[in-house]
Amino acid sequence: MQDGFRKVAAAITTAVGSPKALLLAVGIVAAWAVTGPLFGFSDTWQLAINTGTTIVTFLMVFVIQASQNRDAKAIQLKLDELIRAQRGARNEMIDLEDAPEEMVELQKEHFKEIVAAAQAKDPDVLDEIEVRSHRHARGA
Repeated sequence: MQDGFRKVAAAITTAVGSPKALLLAVGIVAAWAVTGPLFGFSDTWQLAINTGTTIVTFLMVFVIQASQNRDAKAIQLKLDELIRAQRGARNEMIDLEDAPEEMVELQKEHFKEIVAAAQAKDPDVLDEIEVRSHRHARGA
């Protein structure tokens, strides 16, 4: 059952993330708006779009979350493999996503100390690393 749900969720997220799905949604809203005068902009006319969008949104929350959970697991496994395969890498980083929050914060602080020590030796050490220098500037 779980594999079936995964396949259906993947198919749905692929389909609704397509340009065709966007055009279909715009078409539905446009058709609904055009029919407003035919129905006298009645409460029932408004209820139709409200109910439809509410149901779709409610169901899509679960589909999208399932898809994101799977993607996150796959990415974590790939990162774990890179850590495992890299000589000199710290293996305690493997499965860090499952560690208690205190351990994650401890590792975060440790990396802040590493950066601070590197900057103490060479204040321009991060200038050559464009991504980190931008991230550092935002956090300041």
